[in-house]
Amino acid sequence: MPLAATGDLVTAAAGARTAVAAFNIITLEHVEAVIAGAESVAAPVVLQVSENAVKFRYGRLLPLARAAAAAAERASVPVALHLDHVQSDDLLRQASAAGFSSVMYDAARLPYEENLAATRAAADWAHAQGLWIEAELGAVGGKNGEPPLDAHAPGARTDPAEARAFVADSGVDALAVAIGSSHAMTTRTAALDHDRLKRLAAALGVPLVLHGSSGVPDDELAAAVAGGIAKVNVGTALNIAMTGAIREFLAAHPEAVDSRKYLSVGREAMAGTVGRLIRVLNA
Repeated sequence: MPLAATGDLVTAAAGARTAVAAFNIITLEHVEAVIAGAESVAAPVVLQVSENAVKFRYGRLLPLARAAAAAAERASVPVALHLDHVQSDDLLRQASAAGFSSVMYDAARLPYEENLAATRAAADWAHAQGLWIEAELGAVGGKNGEPPLDAHAPGARTDPAEARAFVADSGVDALAVAIGSSHAMTTRTAALDHDRLKRLAAALGVPLVLHGSSGVPDDELAAAVAGGIAKVNVGTALNIAMTGAIREFLAAHPEAVDSRKYLSVGREAMAGTVGRLIRVLNA
């Protein structure tokens, strides 16, 4: 089917008090696994390409984007393409032509006023191209070699009043909020601030997004969706599933040299993770 629009999927999820799952992809195996997992539970899904993934692919966006779009168009469920954690304005401006319906512009590392000014300019450009845009306020942390985030540190979490002003002044369509999760967690031990989420949901008129969801236990994820999260980003969980399955296969088959043998096992493991997490979000 034709590519879906991220904004449409998130808006529908918010209206139904569920969340759309958005998975970060790095290889074609990631793409195929995410779509297979979503098809297994008959649910829409978002394929996300991060700026870090583009850097890994020699700085070229189109090869992975074209592969993802081709696979998405052959899926039996709605699939959207999202450009994630963009800091480069040059990369931002490639989004529309590469088939993306949405972008997450990441200026959260900057002081508030600089974050707001940069995000406002990005939102103006994105909307002129017909793109849906997400931003981040607060300290989710854990990306680009950052030290592990103390998600409980004073000032780390998103302030509802500040977030309301930020959304109004920036014009973004969705906001990723810091409520206790952190990027790149390899253990599922994050405890979310559900009271803060309740206040954020009441204060803002745009969908809320949870980043760093790989480190969040199932019950916490389900509670976050019930509390107003409408888009849940997952990346590390796929890599854990893929790497673990490949390690196990190669340990059992040390003679193996055909990459299809172990990549297929990794792909199957990722697909299982995708299906399970989507079921959690839609429970």
